[in-house]
Amino acid sequence: MYALYITHPQVRIEANVSVPDWSLSDIGAQRVRRAAAFPWAKALRRIVSSSEKKAVETARILARAAGVEVETAADMHENDRSATGFLPPDEFERAADCFFAHPQASYKGWETAVDAQRRIVGAIEAVLASHDPAEPIAFTGHGAVGTLLKSHLAHDVISRRGDQPVGGGNIFCFTLADRSLTCDWTAMETWQGMMK
Repeated sequence: MYALYITHPQVRIEANVSVPDWSLSDIGAQRVRRAAAFPWAKALRRIVSSSEKKAVETARILARAAGVEVETAADMHENDRSATGFLPPDEFERAADCFFAHPQASYKGWETAVDAQRRIVGAIEAVLASHDPAEPIAFTGHGAVGTLLKSHLAHDVISRRGDQPVGGGNIFCFTLADRSLTCDWTAMETWQGMMK
């Protein structure tokens, strides 16, 4: 059986609102609704989300299709960037480049990439320790920590080259039996599910 890691899609950027409290934009919510119409979404037996609003909103749309409740796990949050607060898009991209390029260093007080990777891997493994391996599960979260999780599963070094495409709302899949990646980042509304 398999697990999905799903990143929230586009958000409503509000500079005067704390980033964890941002909501999905209309485009982002529409993308999740399109994804929720696929058989793979309806087949999910468990959905565990970051507690950030945009991830929970993503999870709720998918959970309605699957007929399950959303669970949250606090340690699934995005890398802690509260030291700098909101950064305009160009400045944020430069900061993210630095975050991935220097994984053991903190960018202006941000959580380091190695610490964020240890946290997200630990959060996922803690959930899976009590999960029925015969049931498909989805995790809804964020791009940076999703990339760090994916790097860990691929036994690869931390690097931005494994980052999701622009816009978010992407999926990667891994097996529950041995944590092997079975697909790269794929837009949620185009993923067709596990190949038979």
